[in-house]
Amino acid sequence: MNSAESYTVAIFVSMNIQTSKNTTKAALTAVIVSKQGSSETKGLSKEEMAYLQAQIKAEKDVVTFQTLGSIRKYFIIAASDDQDPAILELWRSKGKELQALACSIKSDSLHIINETGVASASLAFAEGAALGNYQFLKYLKAKKDNKNSLEKIFVQDSSLKDEKLIELKGIVDGTLLARDLINEPVSYLTAVQFSKEMQKAGKAAGFTVKVLNKKEIEAQKMGGLLGVNRGSIDPPTFTIMEYKPKGAKNKRPIVLVGKGVVFDTGGLSLKPTPGSMDEMKCDMSGGAAVVGAMHAIAANQLPVHVIGLVPATDNRPGMNALCPQDIITMHDGTTVEVLNTDAEGRLILGDALSYAKKYDPLLVIDLATLTGAAVRAIGTYASAIMGTADQDIMQDLSKSGMNTWERTVQFPMWKEYGDEMKSDIADLKNLGGSNAGHISAGKFLEHFTAYPWIHIDIAGPAYINSPQSYRTKGGTGVGVRMLYNFIKNNYADASAK
Repeated sequence: MNSAESYTVAIFVSMNIQTSKNTTKAALTAVIVSKQGSSETKGLSKEEMAYLQAQIKAEKDVVTFQTLGSIRKYFIIAASDDQDPAILELWRSKGKELQALACSIKSDSLHIINETGVASASLAFAEGAALGNYQFLKYLKAKKDNKNSLEKIFVQDSSLKDEKLIELKGIVDGTLLARDLINEPVSYLTAVQFSKEMQKAGKAAGFTVKVLNKKEIEAQKMGGLLGVNRGSIDPPTFTIMEYKPKGAKNKRPIVLVGKGVVFDTGGLSLKPTPGSMDEMKCDMSGGAAVVGAMHAIAANQLPVHVIGLVPATDNRPGMNALCPQDIITMHDGTTVEVLNTDAEGRLILGDALSYAKKYDPLLVIDLATLTGAAVRAIGTYASAIMGTADQDIMQDLSKSGMNTWERTVQFPMWKEYGDEMKSDIADLKNLGGSNAGHISAGKFLEHFTAYPWIHIDIAGPAYINSPQSYRTKGGTGVGVRMLYNFIKNNYADASAK
């Protein structure tokens, strides 16, 4: 379809995308107009146009017209092709507001008309509405009574190509998949079931999935994953996802590694409760982000070779659980003195990062709800990043974090932090000093890398107790949109590396 042609694209929240040249009537219509071009706004009476112009002069940014059976909201924006990330985020939040209004009037559809010629505005409004409409209702008896009414989001924009909204749907679907996985309790989402969900995602989006069972993990001598699993009656899994399209731009793969602790009691170093254990079903958010990113990448057929690794287990104090002062041997032969069994994420990630060496990767990125120190440092509004990758690559990832408003703060990896991880009786210990624990944990992980690497500690934004605009309560799926943006912008359109 010619991009200059006026058309309507519908993102079906729980269905497929459809396109139509015909305007679709909806109970709630949002019209995006520019301050400069508002005089050309269509469908207004003289009186309405005069009122709109008066509101613009009064520096209003939202104007509402209500008639019998319908509501029209006009959003006045300073139109520009080069939008600041904060402006894009504002538009996403306005999309969430539209979603909430649509549900409040029991509308099943939202119609967004963009008259500004700035396609990014349409995408941001639709993205905020679609993400904000998410619900996790699986375990509610009265699902129908609690379900949001909004089912369809239509976008009419002559400057927007169909492919962009189709791409957005793939990204949204990947994010919502991650949210679903995070919100599942361990009574359902054991490590084995987590691997089955990854297999389902692979079939749906078009990437391959291989699951290593406990015997295969033992054959790989993954002492970190096996050690953490010793307190559980459920076996661990190690899932390998791969998307390798013909004509991939990168000669060496990008490897994504996600922490998959499906529930973390702290093991014998038991977490105190209430508070610290109550949300620990979210301790596999890093693994969920990797699955969601793989889904988005494969669904949108990015020409990039990507591998996802997710070591998974729960961390419990039963059976033959790891004891403080135990020594385990990791996949690469490194011995680790376990001083705190609640510092378990770095143990399973160490095995996965060591395993990643076999792929001769171009870049490895791991994501994990790794430390409370990261939360104390920067709260729930950003993730802590650090690593050995080239500084330009680190900055590109941070730029993608800003573009998607999944922001990051980079921390140093000075030698002194690594010194804190040295043990007197083993190669390493799994606990550093009392300060900057997110950095010493990063230095522990660094030991198992031999390639350009970035560590993302998502402990703060991965799970929230109250909504933050379109980030709904519970699992947020943080990391999916940032990773997709980063990989697309830096590798999908680049020459082979």
